[in-house]
Amino acid sequence: MSSPDKNRQDRDDIPPGATLREHVYDGIEEYDQRLPNWWLWTLYITIIFSALYWIVWYTFRAVPSDEERVTAAMQEIEARRFAMVGEIDDDTLWAMSRNPNVIASGHTVYRDQCAFCHGDDLGGGMGGGLPLDDGVWKWGHAPVDIYSVVRDGSPDPTKGMQAWERELGPRRVAEVTAYILSYHDPENMETAQDSPGRASER
Repeated sequence: MSSPDKNRQDRDDIPPGATLREHVYDGIEEYDQRLPNWWLWTLYITIIFSALYWIVWYTFRAVPSDEERVTAAMQEIEARRFAMVGEIDDDTLWAMSRNPNVIASGHTVYRDQCAFCHGDDLGGGMGGGLPLDDGVWKWGHAPVDIYSVVRDGSPDPTKGMQAWERELGPRRVAEVTAYILSYHDPENMETAQDSPGRASER
Protein backbone atom coordinates (compact mmCIF):
# COMPACT_ATOMS: atom_id res chain seq x y z
CA MET A 1 0.00 0.00 0.00
CA SER A 2 1.43 3.36 -1.01
CA SER A 3 2.06 6.03 1.56
CA PRO A 4 -0.21 9.13 1.46
CA ASP A 5 2.94 11.19 1.45
CA LYS A 6 3.55 10.10 -2.13
CA ASN A 7 0.50 12.21 -3.18
CA ARG A 8 1.76 15.35 -1.49
CA GLN A 9 3.05 18.24 -3.56
CA ASP A 10 6.77 18.14 -4.11
CA ARG A 11 7.98 21.33 -2.43
CA ASP A 12 10.39 21.93 -5.28
CA ASP A 13 7.43 22.17 -7.71
CA ILE A 14 5.60 24.93 -5.80
CA PRO A 15 5.68 28.24 -7.75
CA PRO A 16 7.47 31.15 -6.06
CA GLY A 17 5.14 33.03 -3.71
CA ALA A 18 2.59 30.21 -3.58
CA THR A 19 1.51 28.69 -0.29
CA LEU A 20 -0.26 25.49 0.63
CA ARG A 21 -3.03 25.04 3.15
CA GLU A 22 -1.93 23.31 6.32
CA HIS A 23 -4.50 20.54 6.29
CA VAL A 24 -4.07 17.39 4.22
CA TYR A 25 -6.98 15.19 3.25
CA ASP A 26 -6.36 11.72 1.85
CA GLY A 27 -2.87 12.80 1.06
CA ILE A 28 -4.07 15.75 -1.04
CA GLU A 29 -2.91 19.30 -0.38
CA GLU A 30 -4.47 22.55 -1.65
CA TYR A 31 -3.05 25.84 -2.72
CA ASP A 32 -4.07 28.75 -0.50
CA GLN A 33 -3.97 31.63 -2.96
CA ARG A 34 -6.18 34.65 -3.70
CA LEU A 35 -8.21 34.21 -6.86
CA PRO A 36 -7.31 36.45 -9.83
CA ASN A 37 -9.07 39.81 -10.03
CA TRP A 38 -10.72 38.96 -13.35
CA TRP A 39 -12.26 35.87 -11.79
CA LEU A 40 -13.45 37.75 -8.69
CA TRP A 41 -14.93 40.62 -10.71
CA THR A 42 -16.74 38.13 -12.93
CA LEU A 43 -18.26 36.62 -9.79
CA TYR A 44 -19.19 40.02 -8.30
CA ILE A 45 -20.74 41.28 -11.54
CA THR A 46 -22.74 38.05 -11.88
CA ILE A 47 -24.09 38.43 -8.34
CA ILE A 48 -25.03 42.08 -8.91
CA PHE A 49 -26.64 41.27 -12.26
CA SER A 50 -28.70 38.43 -10.78
CA ALA A 51 -29.97 40.70 -7.99
CA LEU A 52 -30.91 43.48 -10.42
CA TYR A 53 -32.49 40.95 -12.78
CA TRP A 54 -34.68 39.59 -9.99
CA ILE A 55 -35.77 43.08 -8.89
CA VAL A 56 -36.51 44.37 -12.40
CA TRP A 57 -38.07 41.20 -13.82
CA TYR A 58 -39.88 39.54 -10.93
CA THR A 59 -40.42 42.25 -8.30
CA PHE A 60 -41.37 45.35 -10.31
CA ARG A 61 -42.27 43.59 -13.58
CA ALA A 62 -40.55 46.45 -15.42
CA VAL A 63 -39.75 44.24 -18.40
CA PRO A 64 -42.56 42.40 -20.24
CA SER A 65 -42.43 38.64 -19.96
CA ASP A 66 -42.01 36.45 -23.02
CA GLU A 67 -45.71 35.63 -22.89
CA GLU A 68 -46.65 39.32 -22.77
CA ARG A 69 -44.34 40.15 -25.69
CA VAL A 70 -45.76 37.31 -27.78
CA THR A 71 -49.32 38.38 -26.93
CA ALA A 72 -48.58 41.99 -27.87
CA ALA A 73 -46.97 40.89 -31.15
CA MET A 74 -49.97 38.71 -31.99
CA GLN A 75 -52.34 41.59 -31.24
CA GLU A 76 -50.30 43.86 -33.51
CA ILE A 77 -50.44 41.29 -36.30
CA GLU A 78 -54.19 40.91 -35.79
CA ALA A 79 -54.66 44.70 -35.81
CA ARG A 80 -52.80 44.96 -39.13
CA ARG A 81 -54.91 42.15 -40.53
CA PHE A 82 -58.06 44.00 -39.47
CA ALA A 83 -56.75 47.13 -41.20
CA MET A 84 -56.68 45.22 -44.49
CA VAL A 85 -60.12 43.65 -44.11
CA GLY A 86 -62.32 44.52 -47.07
CA GLU A 87 -65.61 43.02 -45.90
CA ILE A 88 -66.73 44.15 -42.45
CA ASP A 89 -69.12 41.89 -40.56
CA ASP A 90 -70.37 41.58 -36.98
CA ASP A 91 -67.82 38.96 -35.95
CA THR A 92 -64.93 41.01 -37.30
CA LEU A 93 -66.08 44.16 -35.50
CA TRP A 94 -66.55 42.29 -32.23
CA ALA A 95 -63.08 40.78 -32.59
CA MET A 96 -61.63 44.23 -33.30
CA SER A 97 -63.36 45.58 -30.19
CA ARG A 98 -61.37 43.15 -28.07
CA ASN A 99 -57.97 44.02 -29.57
CA PRO A 100 -56.05 46.62 -27.49
CA ASN A 101 -54.20 48.04 -30.51
CA VAL A 102 -57.41 48.58 -32.47
CA ILE A 103 -59.12 50.08 -29.42
CA ALA A 104 -56.23 52.51 -28.93
CA SER A 105 -56.45 53.65 -32.56
CA GLY A 106 -60.23 53.93 -32.35
CA HIS A 107 -60.00 55.93 -29.15
CA THR A 108 -57.76 58.47 -30.90
CA VAL A 109 -60.32 58.90 -33.68
CA TYR A 110 -63.19 59.10 -31.19
CA ARG A 111 -61.41 61.69 -29.05
CA ASP A 112 -60.67 63.90 -32.07
CA GLN A 113 -63.95 63.55 -33.97
CA CYS A 114 -66.72 62.22 -31.75
CA ALA A 115 -66.13 63.23 -28.14
CA PHE A 116 -67.62 66.74 -28.48
CA CYS A 117 -71.04 65.36 -29.39
CA HIS A 118 -71.00 62.02 -27.59
CA GLY A 119 -68.79 62.77 -24.58
CA ASP A 120 -65.28 61.74 -23.61
CA ASP A 121 -66.65 58.65 -21.87
CA LEU A 122 -69.44 57.98 -24.41
CA GLY A 123 -71.96 59.36 -21.93
CA GLY A 124 -73.17 62.26 -24.09
CA GLY A 125 -71.45 65.54 -24.82
CA MET A 126 -71.89 69.26 -25.31
CA GLY A 127 -72.77 68.82 -28.98
CA GLY A 128 -76.05 67.11 -28.15
CA GLY A 129 -75.17 63.61 -29.29
CA LEU A 130 -76.79 60.80 -27.35
CA PRO A 131 -74.81 58.48 -25.08
CA LEU A 132 -73.17 55.52 -26.73
CA ASP A 133 -72.56 53.55 -23.57
CA ASP A 134 -76.07 52.31 -22.79
CA GLY A 135 -76.48 49.76 -25.57
CA VAL A 136 -79.62 51.36 -27.10
CA TRP A 137 -79.37 52.07 -30.85
CA LYS A 138 -82.01 53.73 -33.04
CA TRP A 139 -80.78 52.42 -36.37
CA GLY A 140 -80.03 48.85 -35.37
CA HIS A 141 -77.89 47.36 -32.65
CA ALA A 142 -75.74 45.00 -34.75
CA PRO A 143 -72.09 46.10 -35.05
CA VAL A 144 -72.46 46.48 -38.84
CA ASP A 145 -75.45 48.79 -38.25
CA ILE A 146 -73.35 51.03 -36.00
CA TYR A 147 -70.51 50.89 -38.50
CA SER A 148 -72.90 51.93 -41.29
CA VAL A 149 -74.17 54.94 -39.35
CA VAL A 150 -70.61 56.10 -38.66
CA ARG A 151 -69.63 55.50 -42.27
CA ASP A 152 -72.71 56.88 -44.05
CA GLY A 153 -74.21 59.19 -41.45
CA SER A 154 -77.75 59.11 -40.12
CA PRO A 155 -80.38 57.45 -42.34
CA ASP A 156 -82.53 60.46 -41.44
CA PRO A 157 -80.98 63.41 -43.33
CA THR A 158 -82.64 65.92 -41.00
CA LYS A 159 -80.47 64.74 -38.13
CA GLY A 160 -76.95 65.96 -37.42
CA MET A 161 -74.90 62.77 -37.74
CA GLN A 162 -72.66 63.24 -40.77
CA ALA A 163 -71.05 60.59 -42.94
CA TRP A 164 -67.44 60.06 -41.84
CA GLU A 165 -66.11 57.68 -44.48
CA ARG A 166 -64.72 60.36 -46.76
CA GLU A 167 -62.89 62.06 -43.91
CA LEU A 168 -61.75 59.00 -41.98
CA GLY A 169 -61.64 56.19 -44.51
CA PRO A 170 -63.00 52.65 -43.97
CA ARG A 171 -60.23 51.50 -41.65
CA ARG A 172 -60.62 54.30 -39.11
CA VAL A 173 -64.41 54.06 -39.31
CA ALA A 174 -64.05 50.39 -38.35
CA GLU A 175 -61.60 51.27 -35.57
CA VAL A 176 -63.83 53.91 -33.99
CA THR A 177 -66.78 51.51 -34.24
CA ALA A 178 -64.67 48.87 -32.49
CA TYR A 179 -63.77 51.38 -29.80
CA ILE A 180 -67.47 52.06 -29.14
CA LEU A 181 -68.19 48.32 -29.08
CA SER A 182 -65.40 47.82 -26.55
CA TYR A 183 -67.78 49.31 -23.98
CA HIS A 184 -70.38 46.64 -24.73
CA ASP A 185 -71.10 42.94 -24.82
CA PRO A 186 -73.33 41.29 -27.43
CA GLU A 187 -75.95 40.62 -24.75
CA ASN A 188 -76.47 44.29 -23.80
CA MET A 189 -77.34 45.64 -27.24
CA GLU A 190 -80.89 46.58 -28.21
CA THR A 191 -82.72 48.81 -30.66
CA ALA A 192 -84.69 51.93 -29.84
CA GLN A 193 -87.85 50.03 -30.79
CA ASP A 194 -87.23 47.93 -27.67
CA SER A 195 -86.95 51.12 -25.62
CA PRO A 196 -89.85 53.42 -26.57
CA GLY A 197 -88.56 56.27 -24.45
CA ARG A 198 -85.55 56.60 -26.70
CA ALA A 199 -86.86 58.61 -29.64
CA SER A 200 -84.08 61.04 -30.47
CA GLU A 201 -81.17 60.55 -32.86
CA ARG A 202 -77.77 59.01 -32.33
